[in-house]
Amino acid sequence: MEIPNKLLYQWECKQGAVRACRFNVDGNYCLTCGGDKSIKLWNPHKGLHLKSYIGHGMEVLDARGSCDNSQVASGSADKTVSLWDVTSGNVMRKWRGHVGKVTCIAFNEESTVVLSGSIDGSIRAWDVKSHKKDSIQVMHEPKDSVTSLKVTQYEIFVASLDKRIRKYDLRNGELVTDYIGQPVMSLEQTRDGQCLLLGCTDSTIKLFDKDTGELLQEFTGHKNLEYRIESVISACDRLVLSGSEDGKIYIWDLVEGSVKETLGMSGGHTIHSLSFHPMKQLFLSASQETVALWGTEENSDKGEESVE
Repeated sequence: MEIPNKLLYQWECKQGAVRACRFNVDGNYCLTCGGDKSIKLWNPHKGLHLKSYIGHGMEVLDARGSCDNSQVASGSADKTVSLWDVTSGNVMRKWRGHVGKVTCIAFNEESTVVLSGSIDGSIRAWDVKSHKKDSIQVMHEPKDSVTSLKVTQYEIFVASLDKRIRKYDLRNGELVTDYIGQPVMSLEQTRDGQCLLLGCTDSTIKLFDKDTGELLQEFTGHKNLEYRIESVISACDRLVLSGSEDGKIYIWDLVEGSVKETLGMSGGHTIHSLSFHPMKQLFLSASQETVALWGTEENSDKGEESVE
C-alpha cells in the first residue's frame, strides 16, 4: 500500500488562522473555516477559491457539508450555529441556544438534523427542514467542553474534556459512558464502523472496539498536550494520521501501531486539523493560515506546487 506522503498543493487561505479543513462527501471540494469569521469553499485539487460564506460574528471553529453538497453547517465562537445554501452563499438558518463557543458540528446521515457541541458542555440537535428557532433536543451529560461529534444511523458519539466518551443510542435512548482517563480532543470512527479512534492530551491515540470498549491499539510519537489536534483514519482503514504540536504529521499502520511516515511543513507550526478523502489516498492538513493537499505518486502528476 502506497502512503500519501507527497505534497501536491498548498495554499494560503487568507482567512486568519484556519480552525478546520473538511472534504465534502465526494471529496471533490473542501471547506475551511477561520479566524476572520468566514467559511470558504475550495477546489483542493487546484487550490482554487470558489466561494466565501460570511455572517458569523466571531471566528468559525467547525463546518461540515451535507450529504447532497447543497448545504453547509457551521459553528462559531459567537455561540451560534448557521446553515448555509452552498450555491447562493446565503444563511438559511441561524440557531441560538448555546451559552458558550460552538466547537464542533455534525450532520446526521440524511442531513435532516444538525448537531452541535459547545464549551458549555451541551450537545444540541437542530431541525434542518423546519423553521423552528429552538433546538429539538438537548443533551447536558458532558461536564466539560465538547470537542468532537460522530453521528451514525443509530448512534451519536461525543468526546469531551471531562475524560469520557458518551454513546447515545437513538433507538432506545440509552446512554453509555466510558472513562478514558485523559481529555479527549478528537473522535473518529473506522470506515467499517467497528472501532473508534480517540486522540488524547497525553500524546496518545487510542483505538477501541466500538461495542466492547476493548483497547485494541495505541499510537504514540506525536505531541498533543495542550491543543485540539485531530486524528483521522484512511479511506482503506489501514492508516492512522494525526497532526502534532511539533509541526509534523504522523502516519501509523493501524494494525501494527508503528510509525510509517513523518511529514513536515515549512514554519513548524502546530498541525491541528486533518481530513482524509472519502475514497482516495489523499488528505488535507491545516496549520496557521496554510492548507495542504497530500497524496501518492499515483495521483501526483505535478509534484509539489503552491498556488494563491
